[in-house]
Amino acid sequence: MKFPVIAIAIVAGLFATSCAKGPDAIAPASIPLAAYTGKSCKSLRSDLAAERATLASLEKTQRGAQAGDAIGVFLIGVPLSSVAGGDKEGALSVSKGKVQSMELAMQSKGCKSA
Repeated sequence: MKFPVIAIAIVAGLFATSCAKGPDAIAPASIPLAAYTGKSCKSLRSDLAAERATLASLEKTQRGAQAGDAIGVFLIGVPLSSVAGGDKEGALSVSKGKVQSMELAMQSKGCKSA
């Protein structure tokens, strides 16, 4: 009698851990500051604006994946968005890291914010 309950708990735990994280729970990747310190302030502002737009799009996609996983797990026990490739955790982490590094490079160079 205990085995089926334990097996169900383990399977449920595996599905829960494979669900997409919310954008706020994803840490930025470590991007070297040196990748941006050689750029001009104008170039940094332009690149930062573009990367912020990319980040906003990835965050929106990730929220959708998170919601899709929650619905999939609730209805059929499978995180559908993560299984179908909707989870953008890696790309979101890199984009956050790029934004962070660009902002730090701009501060170190004394650039006006974008």
